[in-house]
Amino acid sequence: MLSDWETVIGLEVHVQLATRSKIFSGAATRFGAEPNTQACAVDLAMPGTLPVLNREAVRMAVKFGLAIGAEIASVSVFDRKNYFYPDLPKGYQISQLDHPVVGCGSVTVELPDGSSKCIGVTRAHLEEDAGKSLHEDFHGLTGIDLNRAGTPLLEIVSEPEIRSAQEAVAYLRQIHSIIRYLGISDGNMAEGSMRCDVNLSLRRHGQSEFGTRCEIKNVNSFRFVEKAIECERERQADILEGGGKIKQETRLYDAERNETRSMRSKEVAHDYRYFPEPDLLPVHVSEEFIASVRAELPELPAQKVQRFRTQFGLGAYDAAQLAASRELADYFEETAGATGDAKTAANWVLSELLARLNRDGFDVSASPVPAASLGALIARIHDNTISGKIAKTVFEAMWAGEGEPDAIIDARGLRQVADSGAIAQLVDAALAANAGQVEQYRATPADKRQRMFGFFVGQVMKASQGKANPQQVNDLLRERLDGE
Repeated sequence: MLSDWETVIGLEVHVQLATRSKIFSGAATRFGAEPNTQACAVDLAMPGTLPVLNREAVRMAVKFGLAIGAEIASVSVFDRKNYFYPDLPKGYQISQLDHPVVGCGSVTVELPDGSSKCIGVTRAHLEEDAGKSLHEDFHGLTGIDLNRAGTPLLEIVSEPEIRSAQEAVAYLRQIHSIIRYLGISDGNMAEGSMRCDVNLSLRRHGQSEFGTRCEIKNVNSFRFVEKAIECERERQADILEGGGKIKQETRLYDAERNETRSMRSKEVAHDYRYFPEPDLLPVHVSEEFIASVRAELPELPAQKVQRFRTQFGLGAYDAAQLAASRELADYFEETAGATGDAKTAANWVLSELLARLNRDGFDVSASPVPAASLGALIARIHDNTISGKIAKTVFEAMWAGEGEPDAIIDARGLRQVADSGAIAQLVDAALAANAGQVEQYRATPADKRQRMFGFFVGQVMKASQGKANPQQVNDLLRERLDGE
């Protein structure tokens, strides 16, 4: 049975760093250019060319290391990882093996059940990306685009401490959040700015020795990471339950078939014949350099979550949701500042705003409703200009580009009825029209009247077209129904 097996997962996350030029050349890294227009002589491995290390890539790697509390190596070394592939012009990849720039650190993740877990990061090393093989448009042939060759990558390697697909996704989301907060990558998985290799094995519960692992290469979305892990653990469990053995190999996840399939036998370090890169000197990182990078660190997601909880009184879940994106956190704080009511601002951002953003495929930075405008809308609820229900109608109009909340409220005649005399007339009319229900209400024990009371509230609100002040309606109804 699958429940008899413990899942052991380690993730290798490849992050494209947001430098303007490549890690060992001056060629541009802009996404979306015509194939092979951003590959210079160094990227093409032309004879006589030599790599020159991009200082900004080192700074970004150190910045990430400091953000996860990792050791920063005073001396790191580049190596050649030798393998042949059509989109790798040199016949080797410049990477780091034994002496990476970032050593051991950790990332704490929040899990769906409300618990948290600290997951170790073994290392984060710099390397160059390969080019891209293109298959779709060549009818049995393969095209090679070398624009991506030489783009700086930071490969972040976790300890094998992840035990479920949910933990893996939580860890991956936290890494994604950190790199975006730091501004070292846009983390766009659809464009390949962040890719993930999943290493997975199974072992019997209580067993200390790891099982044989398989690697699932280049999974490019949070959802696919979760699905790939579930597929692979079921595949391995079926083999082991049937008395078979797992073959160490590299596999691919096929989203259309929702299965993993074999790609090649899994290589180990000696297969790549690593040796120190002779054209690059060791990289020396001074304490002064580290201090200057540390001074640039922003408030990080975990710190922001804690501040949102203490400063605004938010719950752990809401604070984590708002802090997951730096842009969303900024939007929330501006909204809260405009209203003076952080909890209501959080509710609107996490419900109405995120629902519309997801529905229309917008990033929060492109929201049709600016934070200040949402704050103005919430203020109209607080001053009883409109009810919360009508506010949702106004929000839809704001989203559609009809203007600011006050203009929409006036143009549509949505101002709330707060005149006590007018509301009293509505209440009396509703009770007179439902005399039988009034008698039934008064004959019902007090502790069982709430549902019937809601009926009368609904009748009054319907008669007012939702414009009557709900609190005044409730107060007058209780006075009329319970006071006689």
